[in-house]
Amino acid sequence: MYAQSSGEQAGPLSRPAAWRRRSASYRAGRRQGDGFREQMRLGRKGLAIGIDIGGTKVAAGVVDADGTILSEARRSTPGTDPRAVERVIVDLVEELGSGHRIRSVGIGAAGWMDLDGGTVLFSPHLAWRNEPLRANLQHLLRRPVLLANDADAAAWAEWRFGAGQGEDRLVCITLGTGIGGAMVMDGRVERGRFGVAGEFGHQVIMPGGHRCECGNRGCWEQYASGNALGREARILARSNSPMAQDLLGAVGGRAETITGAIVTELALAGDAASRELIEEVGEWLGLGLANLAAALDPGLFVIGGGLCSAGDLLVEPAQKAFARNLTGRGFRPAAGIQLAALGPNAGLIGAADLSRVSSRVRS
Repeated sequence: MYAQSSGEQAGPLSRPAAWRRRSASYRAGRRQGDGFREQMRLGRKGLAIGIDIGGTKVAAGVVDADGTILSEARRSTPGTDPRAVERVIVDLVEELGSGHRIRSVGIGAAGWMDLDGGTVLFSPHLAWRNEPLRANLQHLLRRPVLLANDADAAAWAEWRFGAGQGEDRLVCITLGTGIGGAMVMDGRVERGRFGVAGEFGHQVIMPGGHRCECGNRGCWEQYASGNALGREARILARSNSPMAQDLLGAVGGRAETITGAIVTELALAGDAASRELIEEVGEWLGLGLANLAAALDPGLFVIGGGLCSAGDLLVEPAQKAFARNLTGRGFRPAAGIQLAALGPNAGLIGAADLSRVSSRVRS
């Protein structure tokens, strides 16, 4: 599960034949990974509840050992009060647990968790600062509770049940408001020395570039995210360019209301300017992936998040930019790039499964 030292719906799968090629070493890793999954499945057959805590909603589901959601429930996120959020979690577990025999509960939330997985060090959406959430919830629920970063939980779900099956060195990237990230390496969620690995969106890709909410300038998420897409579209619309007429028409002439989702919808409908904007984001995405490949050398990148509804309009320019910027290109194997398979439920599926298998695979 976790190695001690080491938001939004995804679009359809995009799997060109060239991206599906795998070497003999990959196939050997796949066989090893498949055996590992089978060991976990046989060892932990009970049901678990997964809970995905977002800034606006709390989604929960009962998940079986095959990653199937048997029942679901949702609540609005009750502001930022930690005790109110705990009460919502308890209500959801009681509601879902009334019709099932639940083994454990997994919680996925945005933020930094300590290496032990017991404390939320910081959460950007909730007032959690060094919050001992696992102990609080285990006291209230009287069940084993696992606490995970939401990106880690989604990556685990894709590795176990989704687009990452068979890959023993997987990097997941989530493109939404910003860029989230996580790694599953040799059957473990890799969290780094201090538990905060995977903040890929804050690699500085353009020194002195756009100001980021993290305090730095030029972070990757300022160029390859839903927010970046919306910002560039608003700039184009305000320029009075004839290319932006469809964009402005879609929002009644109010350029300030253009979002990445609107641009994506127009691009899928054929608007040339919107397609060009998404292509630019895809090029930035590919550049960042090439940097990650140089550092991490994964076998596969799985790309999820709301921006991936653009499908090949985003992924094809990303693949070209990745190939163009990859260190040692032409003389080394290259990671594959695929869109995520599990959509917005990946976080709760992964959190549930991690809670089920954690005691078996933790070293």
